[in-house]
Amino acid sequence: MGSGRLYAAVAAGGFRRYATYRAATLAGVFTNTVFGVILAYTYIALWDERPHLGGYDQSQALTYVWLGQALLTTMCVMGTGFEEELIERIRTGDIAIDLYRPADLQLWWLAQDLGRALFQLLGRGLIPFVLGAWLFDLSLPASPLTWLAFLVAVALGVLVSYSFRFLVALAAFWLMDGAGITQMAWLAGVFCSGMVLPLNVFPGVLGEVVRALPWAALIQAPADVLMGEADLLGTFAFQAGWAVALLGAGRLLQVVATRRVVVQGG
Repeated sequence: MGSGRLYAAVAAGGFRRYATYRAATLAGVFTNTVFGVILAYTYIALWDERPHLGGYDQSQALTYVWLGQALLTTMCVMGTGFEEELIERIRTGDIAIDLYRPADLQLWWLAQDLGRALFQLLGRGLIPFVLGAWLFDLSLPASPLTWLAFLVAVALGVLVSYSFRFLVALAAFWLMDGAGITQMAWLAGVFCSGMVLPLNVFPGVLGEVVRALPWAALIQAPADVLMGEADLLGTFAFQAGWAVALLGAGRLLQVVATRRVVVQGG
């Protein structure tokens, strides 16, 4: 099997793996919808007091809420992706088997995560977003090209998310336990991705900093693309730049970790 077909099969396996958890998916759809409704009414109250907060009108703010619910698990903002399994394989030493396989470790987990992200977008993200559009007045584009640009931004966001989580998982080679760094990454992701509030709302230097961090590529960037608030080339360059930088760092860390395993094994 060629390498392309191999990773395509891994991605398809990742999709099927998450598709088997039907009860968990339904529970997730319900949770995202309920939380979306609560957050939407919170935003309505906030934007009634502060119209055009962060440069959004109320309809755009509500759109942002439901995009956040659609992308929450797609981008793995709160974890629960492949990283926990990879950390466990590092802890137990099973990672040595993975490193000696005729498949690249980084690409293998990337393919699996892409399958997961696609299922989460379609299986858990789409329904809450459609329900949100039915219940509230959202600011949605009519142009198919805008929707296509949004999907490109989502794909780049998934790549950034994976790249960062791969780095977090590989840190377990040098830590006694990966739980601490995983929780820190989860907290940073919730705060810096715009999951709670749009990053445009953050004031002054804090706003400039969080909008420059990689987490801004996960929710804020796709949302601005969909609502026509983004410079497409600049946004795509920002996301792609972080993806390349983090993938490169992950590749370097993988090489160092592999050498460490070889030395210890020898």
